[in-house]
Amino acid sequence: MRNGRIIDVVELIEKSRARRAKRLFVIEGHKEIKMALSAGYLMESLYVCEGLGSVGLFLDSLTTFKRIYKVNGEVFAKMAYRDNSDGLLAVMHDRTLSLEKVKLSENPFVIVLESVEKPGNLGAILRTADAAGADAVIICDPLTDLFNPNVIRSSIGCIFTQQVAVCSSQEALHWLKTNKIRTFAAELEASQWYHEADYRGPSAVVMGTEADGLTEFWLQRADTHVKIPMRGKIDSLNVSVSTAVLTFEAMRQRGF
Repeated sequence: MRNGRIIDVVELIEKSRARRAKRLFVIEGHKEIKMALSAGYLMESLYVCEGLGSVGLFLDSLTTFKRIYKVNGEVFAKMAYRDNSDGLLAVMHDRTLSLEKVKLSENPFVIVLESVEKPGNLGAILRTADAAGADAVIICDPLTDLFNPNVIRSSIGCIFTQQVAVCSSQEALHWLKTNKIRTFAAELEASQWYHEADYRGPSAVVMGTEADGLTEFWLQRADTHVKIPMRGKIDSLNVSVSTAVLTFEAMRQRGF
């Protein structure tokens, strides 16, 4: 295999600019690759290190796919970004979902994230969305790349089980109002405790960054402001934890 392919893969892993330009991203691991394929993502190429994991069974399922490259451990180590890899790494074609194509249930619950910055937080929130059965995750004005390998890794593939749309805050607000979804903004200075709000109807929790919270755009336009009780020395939780607290309160009220 030519050295240029290795360089291309590493560039896709390390540089969001390359991912955007080529409309490609990288997944490592049998479980996550299988989840992406099941969700309809198309694979551009697959790199296999046969000395790791049980790759044979996975290869047996790819009877018609031709762009499979077998590499040795030294080459695979240059491309891999996970510890204890199972020997499978795929380059995938990316896919974006517009708000208009998001399918909602009769009583939707949506998670809205404004300017999410840390890949690990986004991945953890996608796991929460999957566990709670949220209709969609809407990412407004993101500061991190949706297909960052660390998002995929920290979400344990839940990026592929969720409807995830990226848009501006203005577009998200218009879409929420059009679909008659009530917005609950998480705010430190809110007067209402999160568990006193009523999430039983069509609802969206709107979460800001850990450093700055929500911008005035959402604070001025949200239907309800809620806060989480804080009894310790600090005044805020990790945004992924806060999202989980509000989300599972909503699920509790809905009877799961």
